[in-house]
Amino acid sequence: MFFSYLKEATTMRFLLILSSIVFLMSLIVILVHGDRLLLGDPIKLNNDDVKYIHSAKVLLNEGTLAYNSGNDPSAFIMPGLPIILSGFMAIFGEQHGGVTAFRIFQAFLQAICIFPVYYIARYTFNHRVAIITSLIVAVYIPDYFTSGSILTECIFRFVVLILLCVMITALHTKKTSWYIGVGLLTASAAYFKPQASLFPGIMLFLWLCYRYSFKEIVRFTLTIVAAYILLLIPWWIRNYITFGHFILFTSSAGSPFLLGTRIQYQLPSAGFFEAYPQYDPSTIFIGADRGAVAKGLDILKYGLVHEPLKYIHHYTVGRFRSLYIVPFYLHDIFSIKKNIVGNIQTVIVWSGLIGMLWACVRKTGKRLLPIFLTLLYFTAIQIPFVAMSRYGYPMLTFFILFMSYMIYQVIFTFKRELSSKNEVKEYV
Repeated sequence: MFFSYLKEATTMRFLLILSSIVFLMSLIVILVHGDRLLLGDPIKLNNDDVKYIHSAKVLLNEGTLAYNSGNDPSAFIMPGLPIILSGFMAIFGEQHGGVTAFRIFQAFLQAICIFPVYYIARYTFNHRVAIITSLIVAVYIPDYFTSGSILTECIFRFVVLILLCVMITALHTKKTSWYIGVGLLTASAAYFKPQASLFPGIMLFLWLCYRYSFKEIVRFTLTIVAAYILLLIPWWIRNYITFGHFILFTSSAGSPFLLGTRIQYQLPSAGFFEAYPQYDPSTIFIGADRGAVAKGLDILKYGLVHEPLKYIHHYTVGRFRSLYIVPFYLHDIFSIKKNIVGNIQTVIVWSGLIGMLWACVRKTGKRLLPIFLTLLYFTAIQIPFVAMSRYGYPMLTFFILFMSYMIYQVIFTFKRELSSKNEVKEYV
Protein backbone atom coordinates (compact mmCIF):
# COMPACT_ATOMS: atom_id res chain seq x y z
CA MET A 1 0.00 0.00 0.00
CA PHE A 2 2.52 2.60 1.12
CA PHE A 3 5.10 1.50 -1.42
CA SER A 4 2.73 2.48 -4.24
CA TYR A 5 3.31 6.13 -3.32
CA LEU A 6 7.01 5.71 -4.13
CA LYS A 7 6.05 5.17 -7.76
CA GLU A 8 4.78 8.76 -7.96
CA ALA A 9 7.84 10.68 -9.14
CA THR A 10 6.62 14.11 -8.03
CA THR A 11 5.73 12.88 -4.54
CA MET A 12 9.01 11.02 -4.17
CA ARG A 13 10.98 14.07 -5.27
CA PHE A 14 9.12 16.28 -2.80
CA LEU A 15 9.75 13.90 0.09
CA LEU A 16 13.45 13.53 -0.75
CA ILE A 17 13.95 17.29 -0.92
CA LEU A 18 12.05 17.92 2.31
CA SER A 19 13.83 15.14 4.20
CA SER A 20 17.18 16.45 2.96
CA ILE A 21 16.34 19.90 4.30
CA VAL A 22 15.38 18.40 7.67
CA PHE A 23 18.66 16.46 7.75
CA LEU A 24 20.75 19.53 6.92
CA MET A 25 18.94 21.66 9.52
CA SER A 26 19.46 18.95 12.14
CA LEU A 27 23.15 18.77 11.24
CA ILE A 28 23.48 22.53 11.71
CA VAL A 29 21.85 22.30 15.14
CA ILE A 30 24.17 19.46 16.13
CA LEU A 31 27.32 21.21 14.95
CA VAL A 32 26.40 24.60 16.42
CA HIS A 33 25.02 23.47 19.79
CA GLY A 34 26.75 20.12 20.38
CA ASP A 35 27.16 19.21 24.04
CA ARG A 36 25.33 22.37 25.09
CA LEU A 37 22.19 20.33 24.47
CA LEU A 38 23.12 17.97 27.31
CA LEU A 39 20.78 18.20 30.27
CA GLY A 40 23.24 16.87 32.84
CA ASP A 41 26.89 17.08 33.85
CA PRO A 42 29.10 14.24 32.49
CA ILE A 43 31.08 14.32 35.75
CA LYS A 44 28.14 14.39 38.18
CA LEU A 45 25.95 12.05 36.07
CA ASN A 46 22.88 13.97 37.20
CA ASN A 47 20.52 13.45 34.25
CA ASP A 48 19.40 10.70 31.90
CA ASP A 49 21.47 11.78 28.89
CA VAL A 50 24.85 11.80 30.65
CA LYS A 51 23.91 8.53 32.36
CA TYR A 52 23.25 7.00 28.95
CA ILE A 53 26.68 8.13 27.77
CA HIS A 54 28.33 6.63 30.85
CA SER A 55 26.33 3.42 30.40
CA ALA A 56 27.48 3.15 26.78
CA LYS A 57 31.12 3.57 27.79
CA VAL A 58 30.85 0.89 30.47
CA LEU A 59 29.10 -1.44 28.02
CA LEU A 60 31.83 -0.88 25.44
CA ASN A 61 34.76 -1.36 27.82
CA GLU A 62 33.43 -3.85 30.36
CA GLY A 63 30.66 -5.60 28.43
CA THR A 64 28.30 -4.70 31.28
CA LEU A 65 25.01 -2.84 31.06
CA ALA A 66 25.14 -0.43 33.99
CA TYR A 67 22.85 2.48 34.85
CA ASN A 68 22.61 4.23 38.21
CA SER A 69 24.89 1.49 39.50
CA GLY A 70 28.42 2.68 38.83
CA ASN A 71 30.07 -0.06 36.80
CA ASP A 72 27.93 -2.85 38.24
CA PRO A 73 25.25 -4.50 36.11
CA SER A 74 21.70 -3.26 36.46
CA ALA A 75 18.28 -3.62 34.86
CA PHE A 76 17.31 -0.04 35.65
CA ILE A 77 16.67 0.78 31.98
CA MET A 78 15.98 -1.02 28.74
CA PRO A 79 19.23 -1.53 26.80
CA GLY A 80 18.32 -0.13 23.39
CA LEU A 81 19.99 3.27 23.54
CA PRO A 82 23.21 2.21 25.34
CA ILE A 83 23.71 -0.61 22.83
CA ILE A 84 23.36 1.69 19.81
CA LEU A 85 25.41 4.49 21.39
CA SER A 86 28.20 2.10 22.36
CA GLY A 87 28.28 0.87 18.76
CA PHE A 88 28.96 4.39 17.51
CA MET A 89 31.58 4.83 20.22
CA ALA A 90 33.31 1.64 19.11
CA ILE A 91 33.67 3.10 15.60
CA PHE A 92 34.13 6.83 16.22
CA GLY A 93 35.60 6.96 19.73
CA GLU A 94 34.27 7.20 23.26
CA GLN A 95 34.41 10.95 23.54
CA HIS A 96 32.92 13.54 21.19
CA GLY A 97 33.32 11.43 18.05
CA GLY A 98 30.97 8.63 19.09
CA VAL A 99 28.39 10.97 20.62
CA THR A 100 28.42 13.27 17.59
CA ALA A 101 28.03 10.29 15.24
CA PHE A 102 25.05 9.13 17.31
CA ARG A 103 23.50 12.60 17.00
CA ILE A 104 24.01 12.54 13.22
CA PHE A 105 22.32 9.13 13.17
CA GLN A 106 19.36 10.66 15.00
CA ALA A 107 19.33 13.55 12.50
CA PHE A 108 19.06 10.95 9.73
CA LEU A 109 16.13 9.27 11.52
CA GLN A 110 14.35 12.61 11.92
CA ALA A 111 14.75 13.20 8.19
CA ILE A 112 13.51 9.73 7.29
CA CYS A 113 10.44 10.26 9.50
CA ILE A 114 9.08 12.56 6.78
CA PHE A 115 8.26 9.46 4.71
CA PRO A 116 6.05 7.55 7.19
CA VAL A 117 4.45 10.86 8.26
CA TYR A 118 3.43 11.52 4.66
CA TYR A 119 2.23 7.95 4.15
CA ILE A 120 0.12 7.88 7.32
CA ALA A 121 -1.43 11.27 6.56
CA ARG A 122 -2.21 10.27 2.98
CA TYR A 123 -3.70 6.96 4.06
CA THR A 124 -5.88 8.71 6.63
CA PHE A 125 -6.95 11.68 4.48
CA ASN A 126 -5.46 12.60 1.10
CA HIS A 127 -2.36 13.85 -0.74
CA ARG A 128 -2.90 17.53 0.08
CA VAL A 129 -3.31 16.91 3.80
CA ALA A 130 -0.20 14.73 3.67
CA ILE A 131 1.79 17.55 2.03
CA ILE A 132 0.68 20.07 4.67
CA THR A 133 1.45 17.60 7.47
CA SER A 134 4.94 16.89 6.11
CA LEU A 135 5.75 20.60 5.81
CA ILE A 136 4.63 21.39 9.37
CA VAL A 137 6.49 18.39 10.78
CA ALA A 138 9.61 19.59 8.96
CA VAL A 139 9.55 22.92 10.84
CA TYR A 140 8.44 21.55 14.23
CA ILE A 141 11.17 23.01 16.45
CA PRO A 142 11.30 20.36 19.25
CA ASP A 143 12.32 17.79 16.61
CA TYR A 144 15.62 19.62 16.18
CA PHE A 145 16.28 19.61 19.91
CA THR A 146 15.51 15.89 19.94
CA SER A 147 18.00 15.27 17.12
CA GLY A 148 20.79 16.65 19.29
CA SER A 149 19.72 15.08 22.58
CA ILE A 150 21.02 11.78 23.94
CA LEU A 151 17.65 10.35 24.88
CA THR A 152 15.33 7.62 23.62
CA GLU A 153 12.64 9.87 22.14
CA CYS A 154 14.04 10.25 18.61
CA ILE A 155 14.53 6.54 17.96
CA PHE A 156 11.29 5.58 19.70
CA ARG A 157 9.25 8.03 17.62
CA PHE A 158 10.82 6.66 14.43
CA VAL A 159 10.06 3.04 15.39
CA VAL A 160 6.45 3.87 16.34
CA LEU A 161 5.81 5.62 13.02
CA ILE A 162 7.26 2.69 11.05
CA LEU A 163 5.35 0.24 13.26
CA LEU A 164 2.07 2.03 12.54
CA CYS A 165 2.76 1.87 8.80
CA VAL A 166 3.48 -1.86 9.06
CA MET A 167 0.34 -2.44 11.15
CA ILE A 168 -1.83 -0.69 8.56
CA THR A 169 -0.21 -2.67 5.74
CA ALA A 170 -0.65 -5.93 7.64
CA LEU A 171 -4.30 -5.08 8.27
CA HIS A 172 -5.05 -4.71 4.56
CA THR A 173 -2.79 -7.41 3.10
CA LYS A 174 -3.39 -10.14 5.71
CA LYS A 175 0.14 -11.41 5.06
CA THR A 176 1.94 -13.28 7.85
CA SER A 177 5.24 -11.57 6.98
CA TRP A 178 3.80 -8.15 7.82
CA TYR A 179 2.48 -9.44 11.15
CA ILE A 180 5.93 -10.81 11.94
CA GLY A 181 7.13 -7.27 11.29
CA VAL A 182 4.56 -5.94 13.77
CA GLY A 183 5.90 -8.25 16.48
CA LEU A 184 9.56 -7.47 15.76
CA LEU A 185 9.00 -3.70 15.64
CA THR A 186 6.97 -3.80 18.86
CA ALA A 187 9.83 -5.59 20.60
CA SER A 188 12.26 -3.07 19.09
CA ALA A 189 10.17 -0.22 20.54
CA ALA A 190 10.09 -2.03 23.90
CA TYR A 191 13.89 -2.07 23.96
CA PHE A 192 13.58 1.71 24.38
CA LYS A 193 10.22 2.13 26.13
CA PRO A 194 8.41 -0.95 27.51
CA GLN A 195 5.01 0.79 27.40
CA ALA A 196 4.91 0.09 23.67
CA SER A 197 4.52 -3.64 24.33
CA LEU A 198 0.72 -3.70 24.36
CA PHE A 199 0.35 -1.31 21.44
CA PRO A 200 -0.54 -4.10 18.93
CA GLY A 201 -3.59 -4.68 21.12
CA ILE A 202 -5.31 -2.00 19.05
CA MET A 203 -5.23 -4.51 16.19
CA LEU A 204 -8.09 -6.37 17.84
CA PHE A 205 -10.42 -3.41 17.27
CA LEU A 206 -9.17 -3.05 13.70
CA TRP A 207 -9.61 -6.77 13.02
CA LEU A 208 -13.19 -6.66 14.27
CA CYS A 209 -13.86 -3.53 12.24
CA TYR A 210 -12.49 -5.16 9.08
CA ARG A 211 -14.35 -8.42 9.80
CA TYR A 212 -11.41 -10.75 10.34
CA SER A 213 -12.43 -14.32 11.12
CA PHE A 214 -11.75 -15.80 14.57
CA LYS A 215 -9.19 -18.13 13.00
CA GLU A 216 -7.34 -15.19 11.43
CA ILE A 217 -7.37 -13.25 14.69
CA VAL A 218 -5.86 -16.18 16.60
CA ARG A 219 -3.24 -16.87 13.90
CA PHE A 220 -2.05 -13.29 13.61
CA THR A 221 -2.09 -12.75 17.38
CA LEU A 222 0.17 -15.76 17.87
CA THR A 223 2.41 -14.53 15.04
CA ILE A 224 2.86 -11.10 16.68
CA VAL A 225 3.46 -12.60 20.14
CA ALA A 226 5.97 -15.16 18.83
CA ALA A 227 8.00 -12.52 16.96
CA TYR A 228 7.89 -10.22 19.98
CA ILE A 229 9.13 -12.95 22.34
CA LEU A 230 11.86 -14.02 19.92
CA LEU A 231 13.42 -10.57 19.91
CA LEU A 232 13.17 -10.07 23.68
CA ILE A 233 14.59 -13.46 24.66
CA PRO A 234 18.23 -12.19 24.75
CA TRP A 235 17.23 -9.52 27.28
CA TRP A 236 15.43 -12.04 29.48
CA ILE A 237 18.34 -14.49 29.32
CA ARG A 238 20.82 -11.74 30.24
CA ASN A 239 18.72 -10.69 33.24
CA TYR A 240 18.27 -14.26 34.48
CA ILE A 241 21.98 -15.05 34.18
CA THR A 242 22.98 -11.75 35.80
CA PHE A 243 20.42 -11.48 38.60
CA GLY A 244 19.22 -15.05 39.05
CA HIS A 245 15.55 -14.33 38.41
CA PHE A 246 13.23 -13.34 35.57
CA ILE A 247 12.88 -9.61 34.85
CA LEU A 248 10.31 -8.78 32.19
CA PHE A 249 11.52 -5.27 31.43
CA THR A 250 13.29 -3.27 34.13
CA SER A 251 13.91 -3.31 37.84
CA SER A 252 14.29 0.32 38.87
CA ALA A 253 14.60 2.18 42.14
CA GLY A 254 11.43 4.22 41.77
CA SER A 255 7.74 3.57 41.20
CA PRO A 256 6.25 5.51 38.25
CA PHE A 257 2.79 4.83 39.68
CA LEU A 258 3.65 6.24 43.10
CA LEU A 259 5.46 9.25 41.65
CA GLY A 260 2.49 9.81 39.35
CA THR A 261 0.30 10.65 42.33
CA ARG A 262 2.35 13.78 43.03
CA ILE A 263 0.50 16.95 42.10
CA GLN A 264 2.92 19.70 41.02
CA TYR A 265 5.70 17.74 42.77
CA GLN A 266 4.12 18.38 46.18
CA LEU A 267 3.48 16.03 49.10
CA PRO A 268 -0.06 14.80 49.77
CA SER A 269 -2.12 17.09 52.02
CA ALA A 270 -1.58 17.05 55.78
CA GLY A 271 -4.87 15.20 56.17
CA PHE A 272 -3.44 12.20 54.34
CA PHE A 273 -0.67 11.73 56.91
CA GLU A 274 -3.24 12.01 59.71
CA ALA A 275 -5.37 9.33 58.05
CA TYR A 276 -2.32 7.14 57.30
CA PRO A 277 0.13 7.68 60.18
CA GLN A 278 2.27 4.75 58.98
CA TYR A 279 3.67 6.99 56.23
CA ASP A 280 6.37 9.61 56.75
CA PRO A 281 6.51 12.77 54.59
CA SER A 282 10.28 12.37 54.18
CA THR A 283 10.05 8.82 52.80
CA ILE A 284 6.58 8.60 51.27
CA PHE A 285 7.88 8.73 47.69
CA ILE A 286 10.78 6.33 48.22
CA GLY A 287 10.45 2.70 47.14
CA ALA A 288 9.93 0.49 44.11
CA ASP A 289 8.32 -2.71 45.33
CA ARG A 290 4.71 -3.63 46.07
CA GLY A 291 4.88 -1.30 49.05
CA ALA A 292 5.35 1.65 46.67
CA VAL A 293 2.25 0.65 44.73
CA ALA A 294 0.32 0.33 47.99
CA LYS A 295 1.41 3.85 48.95
CA GLY A 296 0.25 5.17 45.62
CA LEU A 297 -3.12 3.46 45.96
CA ASP A 298 -3.58 4.91 49.46
CA ILE A 299 -2.74 8.42 48.23
CA LEU A 300 -5.13 8.02 45.32
CA LYS A 301 -7.88 6.61 47.54
CA TYR A 302 -7.58 9.46 50.03
CA GLY A 303 -7.41 12.09 47.28
CA LEU A 304 -10.47 10.86 45.40
CA VAL A 305 -12.52 10.79 48.59
CA HIS A 306 -11.38 14.05 50.23
CA GLU A 307 -10.15 16.12 47.26
CA PRO A 308 -11.94 14.58 44.27
CA LEU A 309 -11.88 17.60 41.94
CA LYS A 310 -8.17 18.15 42.55
CA TYR A 311 -7.24 14.55 41.78
CA ILE A 312 -9.65 14.12 38.87
CA HIS A 313 -8.17 17.26 37.33
CA HIS A 314 -4.65 15.91 37.94
CA TYR A 315 -5.37 12.63 36.15
CA THR A 316 -7.28 14.18 33.24
CA VAL A 317 -6.59 17.80 32.31
CA GLY A 318 -3.30 17.76 34.22
CA ARG A 319 -2.10 14.62 32.46
CA PHE A 320 -3.11 15.96 29.04
CA ARG A 321 -1.30 19.24 29.68
CA SER A 322 1.88 17.52 30.91
CA LEU A 323 1.96 15.18 27.94
CA TYR A 324 1.01 17.48 25.09
CA ILE A 325 0.62 21.17 25.92
CA VAL A 326 4.14 21.44 27.38
CA PRO A 327 6.65 21.01 24.50
CA PHE A 328 9.58 18.62 24.70
CA TYR A 329 12.02 21.49 24.29
CA LEU A 330 14.50 21.59 27.15
CA HIS A 331 17.21 23.78 25.56
CA ASP A 332 16.85 26.80 23.30
CA ILE A 333 17.78 26.25 19.65
CA PHE A 334 19.22 29.37 17.95
CA SER A 335 17.86 31.54 20.80
CA ILE A 336 14.25 30.48 20.13
CA LYS A 337 12.80 30.75 23.63
CA LYS A 338 10.73 28.04 25.26
CA ASN A 339 7.71 30.32 25.74
CA ILE A 340 7.55 30.89 21.97
CA VAL A 341 7.72 27.16 21.31
CA GLY A 342 5.14 26.64 24.05
CA ASN A 343 2.71 29.03 22.35
CA ILE A 344 3.23 27.25 19.02
CA GLN A 345 2.65 23.90 20.73
CA THR A 346 -0.60 25.15 22.23
CA VAL A 347 -1.81 26.20 18.79
CA ILE A 348 -0.86 22.82 17.34
CA VAL A 349 -2.62 20.82 20.04
CA TRP A 350 -5.84 22.85 20.07
CA SER A 351 -5.94 23.01 16.28
CA GLY A 352 -5.36 19.27 16.23
CA LEU A 353 -8.29 18.71 18.59
CA ILE A 354 -10.51 20.85 16.37
CA GLY A 355 -9.28 18.86 13.38
CA MET A 356 -10.17 15.61 15.14
CA LEU A 357 -13.73 16.79 15.76
CA TRP A 358 -13.99 18.05 12.20
CA ALA A 359 -12.72 14.73 10.86
CA CYS A 360 -15.29 12.83 12.93
CA VAL A 361 -18.08 14.98 11.50
CA ARG A 362 -16.91 15.13 7.89
CA LYS A 363 -15.13 11.80 7.40
CA THR A 364 -17.03 8.68 8.40
CA GLY A 365 -14.48 6.09 7.36
CA LYS A 366 -12.46 3.34 8.99
CA ARG A 367 -9.15 4.98 8.08
CA LEU A 368 -9.34 7.30 11.06
CA LEU A 369 -9.23 4.35 13.45
CA PRO A 370 -5.46 3.59 13.45
CA ILE A 371 -4.61 7.20 14.37
CA PHE A 372 -7.35 7.57 16.97
CA LEU A 373 -6.46 4.23 18.58
CA THR A 374 -2.75 5.09 18.61
CA LEU A 375 -3.40 8.41 20.36
CA LEU A 376 -5.82 6.76 22.77
CA TYR A 377 -3.38 3.95 23.62
CA PHE A 378 -0.30 6.08 24.26
CA THR A 379 -2.34 8.61 26.24
CA ALA A 380 -4.18 6.03 28.37
CA ILE A 381 -1.01 4.05 29.09
CA GLN A 382 0.51 7.12 30.77
CA ILE A 383 -2.49 8.20 32.88
CA PRO A 384 -1.67 6.04 35.93
CA PHE A 385 2.02 6.97 35.86
CA VAL A 386 4.33 9.97 35.74
CA ALA A 387 3.45 12.11 32.72
CA MET A 388 5.79 14.60 31.08
CA SER A 389 6.49 16.11 27.68
CA ARG A 390 9.08 13.42 26.88
CA TYR A 391 6.39 10.76 26.94
CA GLY A 392 3.92 12.78 24.88
CA TYR A 393 6.43 13.92 22.27
CA PRO A 394 6.01 10.99 19.80
CA MET A 395 2.27 11.68 19.56
CA LEU A 396 2.61 15.33 18.54
CA THR A 397 2.99 14.15 14.95
CA PHE A 398 -0.65 13.07 15.01
CA PHE A 399 -1.85 16.37 16.44
CA ILE A 400 -0.02 18.02 13.54
CA LEU A 401 -1.79 15.62 11.17
CA PHE A 402 -5.23 16.69 12.40
CA MET A 403 -4.16 20.34 12.45
CA SER A 404 -3.23 19.91 8.79
CA TYR A 405 -6.63 18.42 8.08
CA MET A 406 -8.25 21.47 9.70
CA ILE A 407 -6.09 23.80 7.58
CA TYR A 408 -7.02 21.86 4.46
CA GLN A 409 -10.73 22.05 5.27
CA VAL A 410 -10.54 25.79 5.95
CA ILE A 411 -8.79 26.38 2.60
CA PHE A 412 -11.20 24.06 0.79
CA THR A 413 -14.24 25.76 2.36
CA PHE A 414 -12.89 29.23 1.56
CA LYS A 415 -12.22 28.29 -2.08
CA ARG A 416 -15.67 26.75 -2.41
CA GLU A 417 -17.36 29.85 -0.98
CA LEU A 418 -15.28 32.09 -3.25
CA SER A 419 -16.17 29.95 -6.26
CA SER A 420 -19.88 30.08 -5.37
CA LYS A 421 -19.79 33.89 -5.13
CA ASN A 422 -18.07 34.13 -8.49
CA GLU A 423 -20.68 31.90 -10.08
CA VAL A 424 -23.47 34.08 -8.64
CA LYS A 425 -21.81 37.22 -10.01
CA GLU A 426 -21.45 35.66 -13.45
CA TYR A 427 -25.12 34.60 -13.41
CA VAL A 428 -26.23 38.08 -12.39
